[in-house]
Amino acid sequence: MSRPDAQPGTAATTARPETGTTARRWAERPSPTPGRATPRRHLAQPPGPTATAHPDTDTDTTASTTRPETSRPETGPAAGPTRPGPDAAVITTTPHRHTEPTPSRPVTTATTSAPGATSGAPGKRPRATPWLALVALAYALVQFVLVVPPLAHALGWDETVYVSQYDPRVPAAFFSAPRSRGISFLTAPFIAATPSVLVLRIALTLLSSAALYAAFRVWRPVVGARTTALAALLFAGLWITQISGPQAMPNLWVAFGAVAATGWFLRAVTGREPRARWWLAGCVAVTALFRAPDAVWLALPLIATALFRHRRTLPYLAGGLAVGLAQWVVEAYVRFGSVQDRLHVSSATEGDMGLHLNFDNAWSSLNGPLLCRPCTVTLDSPDLTLWWLALPLLAAAALACALRERRLLPTALPMAVAAALSVPYLLMIDYSAPRFLLPAYALLALPVASLVTRLSSRRALALAGLLIAAQLVSQATVLTQVTASAAITNERYRAAADDLRALGLRPPCLVSGPRALPIAYDAGCASAQVDGNNLSTTVAGLLDRAAKVPTALLTAKGQRPPHYARDWTPYPLHHTRGWTAWLAPAGPQGP
Repeated sequence: MSRPDAQPGTAATTARPETGTTARRWAERPSPTPGRATPRRHLAQPPGPTATAHPDTDTDTTASTTRPETSRPETGPAAGPTRPGPDAAVITTTPHRHTEPTPSRPVTTATTSAPGATSGAPGKRPRATPWLALVALAYALVQFVLVVPPLAHALGWDETVYVSQYDPRVPAAFFSAPRSRGISFLTAPFIAATPSVLVLRIALTLLSSAALYAAFRVWRPVVGARTTALAALLFAGLWITQISGPQAMPNLWVAFGAVAATGWFLRAVTGREPRARWWLAGCVAVTALFRAPDAVWLALPLIATALFRHRRTLPYLAGGLAVGLAQWVVEAYVRFGSVQDRLHVSSATEGDMGLHLNFDNAWSSLNGPLLCRPCTVTLDSPDLTLWWLALPLLAAAALACALRERRLLPTALPMAVAAALSVPYLLMIDYSAPRFLLPAYALLALPVASLVTRLSSRRALALAGLLIAAQLVSQATVLTQVTASAAITNERYRAAADDLRALGLRPPCLVSGPRALPIAYDAGCASAQVDGNNLSTTVAGLLDRAAKVPTALLTAKGQRPPHYARDWTPYPLHHTRGWTAWLAPAGPQGP
């Protein structure tokens, strides 16, 4: 067959890649060997001479590449032509034929045309730049320089609760109903080996950097290497992501689990990767260990999508969620009586969860403090928080591009999961903390990065680069301020514990009051509360223990002790801005 507009007597040597004319013409030529016929359908379509690499196509060889908008893998003899990744060499070859080459159809030898290719090794793909690994390395470096040194000597309030659970040197702090034990499991080996806070910070820095790489690496076959690295950079560049790396807090690890689980789900749905379903189950289970309620919100949009697109993932989603929630459910029956009772206590601890429009508190705490409860602060430097307002707009623009390009699922699913994970923190509680929305930020970074990598104009790319650089600088400014404030607060806890030891408080001992948990941990004492969110005993129980072990009640500056401690002896705690320790009569009466 020949093209209708071909000139007579002219031998066509090339064909457009999308038509495959030359391949069909070669396939229909008679075989020069008697008795042998060249099959027509085994020949691959040759790439065009001007084929170029798509700027954001993955080149991973560990898994079959798929078109995200379809369920067909782009591998195998019937897959059709594929575009090479950003780091792949463009190789032009002649289809295999059983006929000898003729002058009208010359044989084209394999050539390599890629940046950095060397003439000494024709046909060999050059080594790609590991952008994602470099982002993870930079993430660790920022933590080591700006976060670890100020926080190397003391733990924060919530950190002491999680770490104390498996610290063999101190009594475990009261573990409230909403908490999950994943971060306690993670820190247990390090805190059992050494009481050094510095060692714990270093270990968590290394682990969080590795987790950043592993979680976003899952997305490389889905959205490409450049988009994956840029998304990791956008997320790692946030000050709350950087300060959370070396901290013993669960929200960052929920973010990593959510990113990885969503990525493995897409790879299970759009590709032929049997192992992707097992990785999906594992990521959901790990996320449930760190924050059981968050894992349920994570699973909801994934289950809804699986019902319409790929029902084979449903058993893995359900199984991973069940395995991850098993410990939380068992603890619910042992400590609270049932799952329903634990959920009821959790709601009371969170301030009666219900319909609470919490956007204003989330906005006010964007630049700190680390916990805004009650949230009476005003926003500092509103110009440094414009990214928060731009984030949903950029995500919507990415969704519009995905609709136009018919690549809806890889963009819409992370947005849906981010929205689901934000529901309890934006609509169901009346206080806020910047770390609550870390999973949403991590997931939304993927469509935003995809939008940026679609830019083709040099001016647009330059403008995007300048905006990203300005964002990173502004986040570093907020990071230094919040880290310094957190270090001062943690040092106040450590100073109060030192003063209590100077007053003669030695284990076994007991500390009560609004700031009892972190101070008791630093002093090596147990803690107890008779009211508030960490209610763990009654007044009668507290007085009974105070008669047996040295006991101190802490109050803020100018605050009187409760009625049951009016006859206790007050001692000002130095370097704590006016805190006072009231020692029970059975305890020591001074140094």
